[in-house]
Amino acid sequence: MIADFLYSIDKAVFRFLNRTIANPVLDAVMPFITEEEHWIAPIVLGILALVIFGGRRGRITVALAVVILVFSDQIVNFVIKPLVGRDRPCFVLEQVRLLIRQPHSRSFPSSHAANTAAMACLFWVRYRRWGWAVAVVAFCVGLSRIVVGVHYPSDMAAGFLAGGLIAWAVLRAWRTAEDLASRRGVRKN
Repeated sequence: MIADFLYSIDKAVFRFLNRTIANPVLDAVMPFITEEEHWIAPIVLGILALVIFGGRRGRITVALAVVILVFSDQIVNFVIKPLVGRDRPCFVLEQVRLLIRQPHSRSFPSSHAANTAAMACLFWVRYRRWGWAVAVVAFCVGLSRIVVGVHYPSDMAAGFLAGGLIAWAVLRAWRTAEDLASRRGVRKN
């Protein structure tokens, strides 16, 4: 049926990205991109820059990032993944090139994709000139999850969509609260 057809496309794209285009450069770069600990220093530096040099706008952006990431991570990992219950391709498909340790959580949607897409949306709205750079990082992180063998392409697409929607909802709530505060005479950002 339609679900089988879509899954066959998902598998074909996965195999292309995981096996067909495999090469030593991607084998070295993609595991580096996909591992969260490699992003700690740039994230900490970004947070410090926003807090120290970004003024009120920077501090609000950091606060919004925390709220968005909490919602994104919790909704994806503790609501959607258990509801869908999809196994990772490295546990289901044969001859998967697994370039990192096998995660034992569910596959759909990707929380890496959701969280990075949520940050891309936040920066697109708050710092448009940096939004494109964060979007490129989000895309690379999402692609890396397929190349290293732990997610299907549809996991990425769903993660990007979930993260974007969650960021939009939090930003919309913030804008509403900001508008209400300005009507009451509170200083607006």
